Amino acid sequence: MTATATTPAGAGVPMRGGARRLVDRVARVRELGIVVALAALFGITGAINPSFLSLQSLRDVLLNSAIVALLAVGQTLVVVTRNIDLSVSSTVGLTAFGAGVVFAAHPGAPIPLVVLGCLAGGAACGLVNGLLVGIGKVPALVATLGTLYAFRGIDFAWAGGRQVNAADLPESFLSLGTRSVLGLPLLALVTLVVLLGVGWVLGNLRSGRELYAIGSNPDAARLAGIPVVRRIIAAFVANGALAGLAGAMWAARFGTLDATVATGKELDVVAAVVVGGVAIFGGSGTVYGAALGALLLSSIGSALAVLQVDALAQNAINGALLIAAIVLDRVLALRVAAALRRRRFRDRQEDRNGGEVGGTRKVEEAAR
Repeated sequence: MTATATTPAGAGVPMRGGARRLVDRVARVRELGIVVALAALFGITGAINPSFLSLQSLRDVLLNSAIVALLAVGQTLVVVTRNIDLSVSSTVGLTAFGAGVVFAAHPGAPIPLVVLGCLAGGAACGLVNGLLVGIGKVPALVATLGTLYAFRGIDFAWAGGRQVNAADLPESFLSLGTRSVLGLPLLALVTLVVLLGVGWVLGNLRSGRELYAIGSNPDAARLAGIPVVRRIIAAFVANGALAGLAGAMWAARFGTLDATVATGKELDVVAAVVVGGVAIFGGSGTVYGAALGALLLSSIGSALAVLQVDALAQNAINGALLIAAIVLDRVLALRVAAALRRRRFRDRQEDRNGGEVGGTRKVEEAAR
């Protein structure tokens, strides 16, 4: 079976070139719509308040969206398999506080080693989720809701009411949260590198394409010989590792760390993924769309602040965008599925007519 990264339905059913182009075009339109929305947002807000388009303002938008975009990339790996991970915010909080504790106790600790520790801690959290979902067969929503509270509880028990302040962290580590390379925030560049790497894996490697096949039709994927359980566990582990990296980035960005770090961020991540065109029912979407969704939601927050709009309006707008994205995703999925059915029907009709014509010719030749 050939798995296609943008196939919302019908895994295991061969598609001809026209149908494949149709599905690919739908995926591109979804991401193009986000780009248009971003352009409109920046254009309108910039016209009202030109300072919103200043280099510093644009840099702040990129910096503010970097962590959520990174988490959205990892979440996409899980969502395309028809699962979800609600525990990412707790994983971020646990690894961020862990990084702060290590640096506070050992100011001279190598930064790469601490970051690797965050990655490992996040991967361990992802492994727990993967085992619960893949082997334990616990619904992902239930399993990760439980681990959201479990990991946060571990964080609270570890912190014991303590708080790590920026003054306790080495300046070389804190500078990572504000440093720029070629005018772009370093944290945004890290997210960009991860985005391109994960996007390439999903689009070019068999293991990446198999995640889409699992999300499109788990039973067909299993019959096709795809190691479904192993791939689901791997998706959760990769998502957890990226959440651990986001924890290290959070520690460098904000400096002040306690047991409440990143509380509630899982909702922003899920919203970014869905608004970015990743089907909540699995099998469709790209990490690029998810990252654009994170950028759009972050930009809306910045624009509302510049326009001095009540912060509660941001939640209302984010909720409206989330509902609209889910409805649009369902409508597009139904239309694409209908188009594919019509195309398959026409193909069968053409094959049948061709067979009848061939049979008629054979009869005529025999009569001669």
